[in-house]
Amino acid sequence: MNARERIFARLRAAPVIPAAAPPVRVCEPRQEGAALVQQFADAMSAAHAEIHFTDQEAWPRLVLRLAADKRVASLLIGKGSKEGQRLIDLHPESPRLISYDRPIGEWKAELFAAVDAGFTAARCAIADTGSLVLWPDATEPRLLSLVPPIHFVLLDAATLQPSLRSVIASEDWGRGLPTNALLISGPSKTADIQQTLAYGAHGPKQLIVLVCLS
Repeated sequence: MNARERIFARLRAAPVIPAAAPPVRVCEPRQEGAALVQQFADAMSAAHAEIHFTDQEAWPRLVLRLAADKRVASLLIGKGSKEGQRLIDLHPESPRLISYDRPIGEWKAELFAAVDAGFTAARCAIADTGSLVLWPDATEPRLLSLVPPIHFVLLDAATLQPSLRSVIASEDWGRGLPTNALLISGPSKTADIQQTLAYGAHGPKQLIVLVCLS
């Protein structure tokens, strides 16, 4: 028996010790109401997102005021979006509202060079990581939230969940997912080898979250 055969013989003769199963969290503490909202806002703010609290009546005018403050000349909204329609109903002179109603190949240059901000609604959010969950579709394509340098997001506080695990359970992700689910935890950022952070390198430089409390 040569050395190679002896090594394999010892490996085959060695007892098989099963790896210990990792601990499983079968339950988690659930914060409610204001505490959950505050946890989400703190985590989002720590990631350099801008948070504003509002309600279902006031948020459209708040979006327009914030857009004016940031000198947004053009705001991209989803075609047929009910939230976008509420902005249209206000007939703003500024910003100019642009509907995402064309294939990307027909207006790629304009989208990447001439749109100041995008507006979307969040499907839900995760409090412990401060993450927004977006499900892009034909109404609000994913480029609407990934390309413009400023991203406005409307979040209903009632959809907040304490963790990703609870989102998966409450949204019943086991039955199916969209082609692309987005989890957004702050503005786009990257760092070089010296760990110098830069914002907006691969997406929106500013993330403005409007949390509807009622």
